[in-house]
Amino acid sequence: MNEELEKIRIDIINDPMNKEMADKGYLPVYTASEKSKIVIVGQAPGRKAQTSNIPWNDASGDLLRKWLNVDRDTFYNPDIFALVPMDFYYPGKGVHGDNPPRKGFADRWHPLILAHMPDVELIILVGAYSQKYYLGADFKKTLAATVFDHQSYLPKFFPLVHPSPLNFRWRTQNPWFELEVVPTLESTVHKIINI
Repeated sequence: MNEELEKIRIDIINDPMNKEMADKGYLPVYTASEKSKIVIVGQAPGRKAQTSNIPWNDASGDLLRKWLNVDRDTFYNPDIFALVPMDFYYPGKGVHGDNPPRKGFADRWHPLILAHMPDVELIILVGAYSQKYYLGADFKKTLAATVFDHQSYLPKFFPLVHPSPLNFRWRTQNPWFELEVVPTLESTVHKIINI
């Protein structure tokens, strides 16, 4: 991580909005490098990712790596993939799964981090929070419609459903995702990272 990106990380840790997280001993869970080629924007780290301080360190990450067809070493190489969720801290448990990422977090930190990654060729948007934030008015009426129309967002963005095991019903009801979207994702990513 270059000096500017390291300074941003320290600023995130010391930001008063993250005091509660710092008091719990939490560190921001994300990776970034000035050489990153692809940015993966998810929701927020889960409990396991926060505890290990490794993004996507769970069953969701296993499935995402399968969709990308990359091994852990490639996935966790920040010169290839930057892992920059909408919030860098575990948001706590909600009524139906984890709480959403905090409002305003991505607004504050994403532009600063992305400004120091000039080689980014693709931003993969995992789930509705990142898609609504980055696509704005181009987000369709539903996540399914947005993911189905993934080709229209290329070459800059690639929208995906969240790879959570809880989304197995969605994937069953939308077989086109595994048949059409995943192969396009894999080929797009592999062209960029040359494997």
